[in-house]
Amino acid sequence: MLLYVEDDETLSFVTRDNLELRGYEVDHCMDGMTALEKLGTRPYDLCILDVMLPKMDGFTLARRIRETNDHIPIIFLTAKSTKEDKIHGLQLGADDYITKPYSIEELVLKIEVFLKRTRIFQPGIRKSDINPIGKFMFDQINQQLIEGEQRITLTHKESELLQILAGNPNTILKREVLLMKVWGNDHFFSSRSLDVFISRLRKILFSDPKIKIENIHNVGYRLTVSESNFER
Repeated sequence: MLLYVEDDETLSFVTRDNLELRGYEVDHCMDGMTALEKLGTRPYDLCILDVMLPKMDGFTLARRIRETNDHIPIIFLTAKSTKEDKIHGLQLGADDYITKPYSIEELVLKIEVFLKRTRIFQPGIRKSDINPIGKFMFDQINQQLIEGEQRITLTHKESELLQILAGNPNTILKREVLLMKVWGNDHFFSSRSLDVFISRLRKILFSDPKIKIENIHNVGYRLTVSESNFER
C-alpha cells in the first residue's frame, strides 16, 4: 500500500491511475494533515509526498513521520529544484527526490527499487544477519542498530550505506563506488546526498568513540573501528 499526498487534482489523478494500472494499491490524500491522520490508522509500504501541501507541508509531514517510523521509505515530489531544498528534505529523513515534471516510468522505477529493498521482519533471524560494529549489533534484515536493549531503526539508504562500509572495514571506498551501489548513479545531487547520509550515520554511531567514518579527501570514505571486532 502506497500513501500518495498531492494537492494537484489533475496530476494526482493521472499518477494514481497509472500506479493502480501497474498493480499498486494507492491511498491518496490532498493535504498533509489528512495524510498524517491516515498514517495512524493503517500500515503503508512507502510514502510519496509533494512538498507544497495545504494544512501541513511535505517537509513537516516527513518530520512527523520520522518521529514514529524510521523504516518506511519517503520519496519527495517537488517543483523546487534547488540543492538547498533537496538537502533539507534528506536531512529530515527522506530517501529520495523527484523533481516535477516527472515521468510515471521514473516514479515507478524508484518505487520498485525501494520496495525490493524493504526487508520485512521474520522470526528466527540467522546469526549471519546480525553483525557487530563496535559496541553495536547491526541487524541487516530489520535495518536496526542494537545497543543493549535499545534499537535504532535506520532508513533504507542508511542501512545500505552502513552495510557496505561495515562489510569493507578499514578500506577506502571510492565515492563513485558508493554512489553506484546505493543510488545507482554518480550524479552531482546523489554525491551531495551521500555526504548527508554519511553525516546522519556519524550522528547515529557517535555514542561509540571507537567507530569512525573517515572522509578521504577527493577519494571517498573509510569506516574504522578501534580494536575492531567485525568478526567473532
